[in-house]
Amino acid sequence: MAKNKNLIYIAISLVVFIVLAFLYSTPVFSGKQLFQHDIVQYRGGAKELLDYRADTGNETYWSDSMFGGMPTYQMGSQFKGDIIKNLDSKLNFLPRPVNYLFLLSAGFFLLGMVVVRNWKYALLGATFFGLSTYFYIAIAAGHNGKINTIEYFAPLLAGILLVYIRKQYIWGFIVTTLFMGLQIAANHPQMTYYLFLALGFLFLSELIRAIQKKMPMKHFLISSGIVAASCLIGVGMNSQRIMANSEYVKETVRGKQILTNDSHTEGNSGMDKESMLMWSYGKLETLNLFIPRLMGGGSQEPEGKEMMNKVQELVQENVGSQAEMDRISKGFGNLTYWGDQPGTSGPAYQGAIVCFLALLGFFFASKKYRYWILGASILTVFLAWGSNFMPLSDFFIDFVPFYNKFRAPSSILVVVELLFPLIAIIGLYRFFTDNELTEEYKKKILLYVGGGTLGFVLILLVFGKSLLGFHTENEKTYLPPFLLDYLTEERFKLFRIDAIKAFIYVAIAVGALFMVLKQKLNQNIALVILGVVSLFDLWTVNKRYLNDDNYVDKIFAENPFQTESSDLLAEKVQGNPSLESIVANVNVNKTLETIAERDKTHYRIFNNILGTFSETNTSYFKSSIGGYHAVKLRRYDDVINEYFQTMDSVKVPNILNLLNAKYWVAGGPEQPQAMPNPKANGNAWFVSDLKFVESPNQEIKAIGTIDSKKTAVIAASDKKYFDGKPVKADSTAFINLTKYQPNELEFKSQSKTPQLAVFSEIYYPHGWKFFIDEKEVPYIKADYLLRAVHVPAGNHHVRMVFEPEVIEKGKWISLICFGLFILLSGFGIYIVYRKRDKRQLENI
Repeated sequence: MAKNKNLIYIAISLVVFIVLAFLYSTPVFSGKQLFQHDIVQYRGGAKELLDYRADTGNETYWSDSMFGGMPTYQMGSQFKGDIIKNLDSKLNFLPRPVNYLFLLSAGFFLLGMVVVRNWKYALLGATFFGLSTYFYIAIAAGHNGKINTIEYFAPLLAGILLVYIRKQYIWGFIVTTLFMGLQIAANHPQMTYYLFLALGFLFLSELIRAIQKKMPMKHFLISSGIVAASCLIGVGMNSQRIMANSEYVKETVRGKQILTNDSHTEGNSGMDKESMLMWSYGKLETLNLFIPRLMGGGSQEPEGKEMMNKVQELVQENVGSQAEMDRISKGFGNLTYWGDQPGTSGPAYQGAIVCFLALLGFFFASKKYRYWILGASILTVFLAWGSNFMPLSDFFIDFVPFYNKFRAPSSILVVVELLFPLIAIIGLYRFFTDNELTEEYKKKILLYVGGGTLGFVLILLVFGKSLLGFHTENEKTYLPPFLLDYLTEERFKLFRIDAIKAFIYVAIAVGALFMVLKQKLNQNIALVILGVVSLFDLWTVNKRYLNDDNYVDKIFAENPFQTESSDLLAEKVQGNPSLESIVANVNVNKTLETIAERDKTHYRIFNNILGTFSETNTSYFKSSIGGYHAVKLRRYDDVINEYFQTMDSVKVPNILNLLNAKYWVAGGPEQPQAMPNPKANGNAWFVSDLKFVESPNQEIKAIGTIDSKKTAVIAASDKKYFDGKPVKADSTAFINLTKYQPNELEFKSQSKTPQLAVFSEIYYPHGWKFFIDEKEVPYIKADYLLRAVHVPAGNHHVRMVFEPEVIEKGKWISLICFGLFILLSGFGIYIVYRKRDKRQLENI
């Protein structure tokens, strides 16, 4: 009876999560969809991939849509036999973002049930976790892969704790394997990596407990073996994705560096430190886990418009010279954010009550949870500081495997956002239920932690201006007193509102807990108070960053690259600032569409209006020189840094010709101009002059100055390729593209002499195969980043096709691992029920 009653409460809790998710996302009832910046960029960059899938029913693992061409592994490609990803899609059946909000809460609910085995506390913890502000900021930005991965943080930890703490080996194996597989399928390795840094503390904690004989060493070894096997099988179920990405990442900005210059050295792996640590949390900024606008919240807070109007008014009244105006411009930054990061969409706010209860938890929670959660939380915060705590960052970058593959250390705070709600409910559960904790001890800790927290907020309120400053060093250097004083006062007001709220929320929590101790308040009522107040707190803060303004009509969400202005579009924009970018780009989009419709051959467009390397509007209509992607191929990124950062009027056109930029789009958003580039090299060309160079640095320098239609720059290491392959000029020779698909190109060539054919296709050493008259031949790299192949004299059919072997190999490993998971799970469940039936027979 009790078991059935508990199941009813669990079902009700799940319904509560769905209801809360829909209530938060009410525009979905009217068919509206989120307008997410990164998803808009994805729709542009993946257009060729999606079109190919729709037209052929097959998958292309290469696309020419961005950066001259790149694998699609990080662009939404699908893998045949990818059962675990299909399961992930089934779990995310609700409309976005309802699916994310539901699964975040439901996953933590499972963790809560494993840890405290009480639905009330699990429900409370799930609301704490599911309403963490960072998640809502990430959803608004379109970081769907990140949120999809974080959904499975809590249930994965639940499975591991089932094994180590609850000694439920079989169920623990099933849960751990399943959610390890789902987390990898969500495809955000950075988030998974950060979680496992924290789980390392759990492993060490269990090892120490075994050494101290607080649990049998045999149990520790069995548990570790089960967890290791679960993780391996979970990873194995994603073999296609992992193997393909592992092969790909070696050739990207996350892999080994090719050039030697001031920022990095040839052969070093990973990104340069400056790029890695650009988004580093400030030490004081960490307190915005507790007070959201401690450093102003986000760069674009709603109050920013009013502040800007006032700033403009003050400048007009007080500034009388251009020199003073120039000085102000140097010091002017973000009005509503003054932290250490270049900018931010909002704070990693965890909730005032959650942070307070987490502090209590570190005193009340049992030691088997307390120390590893504390250690993981401290490390997470220190690593989030990035460039503000270089000794630790240097150590991890230089010595901890794979750490230097990831940027934006501030995002590691997602671990705190998992662990704080966890330690909060563990401590709260023991506070209310553990008779070993004396009432005197509870009162003392509650007085110290509660009084200390409230006193800390009061100190910030009284002495905040001197302690926090409310300005940056740059602002202090360049802004005149009348502006600096205004900004300081307005920012202090933003902070003060949130600080007072934090004081009130914590005071309510402290009061409720004291009243329970005094037996003047029922425990269940106290839990409701904590839940409702925290829900109100987080809900209202989250609405600053993810609200009705983030939703647009379905037609605009699914087709953000509008090419015609209309009264409907103008009307919609008036009510929704998210659509302003759609209107602003209409004329540019129309120009791109016109080019693509008039010239259907294969070429690339250089768009110099929207920010070449931070937009995918161009890619939506035609192959682009630029694009928007965090994991670009290293060689292409090197060319961008070498040539497009300075925009040399001679060298940049040479590079664009090399990349077959047949059209340039210049001017302004209102009156864009499409300019044909008659000097573009075309899709392929013959060269007979070979310039051999000794180093990658010489190679990349040379391509900006040579006549690439006649000369190819070849690395000295490829000189042996030409043994027995002579190259001789023929002015009548030609090689023309006859068929284009993103993963297969065909050419017809004619030459009286043997030639080197250079293709305006990006070199990638894995998966591409060349055939001359259907006989496979080797190819090399030319001009630092292009493909080239030796073509004998005569008439020939040249074909290149992208057939990465890792896809087929990975598919079979994935299927075998999934089959192994099903087999072991089925056998384990059989053992569980057989033992249960045996016990029932013995009790008859």
